[in-house]
Amino acid sequence: MTSEKNIHDSSTHTAATIGKVRPHQTQNEGLVFEKSSPGKRGYKLQPLDVPAVDAAALLGKSYRTQSAELPELSEIEIIRHFTRLSTWNYAIDLGMYPLGSCTMKYNPRVNEFVARIEGLAEAHPYRPDSLSQGILDVVELLQRCLLEITGMDAITLQPAAGAHGEFTGILLVRAWHESQGNARRKVLIPDSAHGTNPATAAICGYQVENLKSNALGGIDLEALARQVDEDTAALMLTNPSTLGVFENEIHKIADILHAKGALLYMDGANMNALVGKVRPGDFGVDVMHLNLHKTFSTPHGGGGPGSGPVACKAFLEPFLPTPVLVQGKDGAKHWNYDRPQSVGRVRAFYGNVGMFIRALAYILANGPDGLRQTTEDAVLNANYIRHKLKGLYDLPYQTPSMHEVVFSDKRQAAQGVKTGDIAKRLIDYGFHPYTVSFPLIVHGALMIEPTESESVEELNLFIDAMRAIAKEVEETPELVKSAPHSTRVSRLDEVQAARKPILRWKPAK
Repeated sequence: MTSEKNIHDSSTHTAATIGKVRPHQTQNEGLVFEKSSPGKRGYKLQPLDVPAVDAAALLGKSYRTQSAELPELSEIEIIRHFTRLSTWNYAIDLGMYPLGSCTMKYNPRVNEFVARIEGLAEAHPYRPDSLSQGILDVVELLQRCLLEITGMDAITLQPAAGAHGEFTGILLVRAWHESQGNARRKVLIPDSAHGTNPATAAICGYQVENLKSNALGGIDLEALARQVDEDTAALMLTNPSTLGVFENEIHKIADILHAKGALLYMDGANMNALVGKVRPGDFGVDVMHLNLHKTFSTPHGGGGPGSGPVACKAFLEPFLPTPVLVQGKDGAKHWNYDRPQSVGRVRAFYGNVGMFIRALAYILANGPDGLRQTTEDAVLNANYIRHKLKGLYDLPYQTPSMHEVVFSDKRQAAQGVKTGDIAKRLIDYGFHPYTVSFPLIVHGALMIEPTESESVEELNLFIDAMRAIAKEVEETPELVKSAPHSTRVSRLDEVQAARKPILRWKPAK
């Protein structure tokens, strides 16, 4: 609402009017707002029906003697302003999110309904265990479901997000090695890993060693065998990888690590390709995290809310964060804090309970067969896009795709068009951009994950848009390089935004 941006926020005005709004001044302050007229009010307070209080005497120096520096607007102007702003946002309710690796699937409304049931939504974390048996039942049932899905032996739901789960999982690795008399020094991480993996290992006190991928986009077993030694604590492996490639020699990878006393940590961010089909615990994984906000349809984006449960094999169970949910002889559930080998608490309260409820609703609604179907549909959708766009966009790895497909801008770069240009042009066709320039081992990557949420009709619209953009690159590359053209705000200086972000509004004098 400030004139600093000088952009009209009304979708009912033509492009010719954008940037030509005449700012008004507030009555007293002299501040310039795009929307403000002296004397306008959006409310009217009723006269006091109690004795007036001397506010200045009561508040002292905190008492404000001048009016707030706010625009003066009517109620309908305020409503229209924020409603228009809401239409600038893209959402999964509007269309497909092709963000690779982020797994932006539809959040079923029944999950939201269940999470708002009064007895669940209003439960307070300080409420005693004896009055929280319903919530504890939800936690216990979700734990059992996730253990069955992963093939692991023990679990904590405490971590608040995927990266937080990684941190917790590597803490378990470190605690176990320390209990064996040697915390070890290094963690191996493939070059196709999520960026949080090396950060997590470093935060936990380990040195990071990079592991090169082979020509198929997977782990090079010979290179792995050379790098693993008695100083290796673990390998942090994303499977399927960020290339959408499944490590089909995962058993051999686990054997190489275990032979040297190292552990296999699995980043479970891409479980959307495995649920109901194969269990990490069955192919040698020792500890892993899950993303409820990705695989199990709880809300994702905007920095949260998230949930990153950590599942592990039995030998790591003593090190799980406190508290751990247990059941007494009387059948009642309660939190157990008496765990001398625990890595300690990693969150103030036990996780994001609202996410537990939504994820459990999703799991129970689908059941085993439904979960398997969602996985198969996700993989099918990714391969459908791969087949339809192959030949128009470069495919750097011929290895079969799982839940996502990674192209590169190699063909388009010959015309001076980069992956970021293509992504911005995609906005003009009504789609959210795919993941740009990741994974880093693919130069100019276009990382696309449709999830199981999308119908063939929606996929075809996306494919048609990508085909049209490929044609535009050949015929009118400047059209793509200057996109987007249909948005209220065109290209921003992303480097400047990253280096000098404007984090709060300052009024123009």
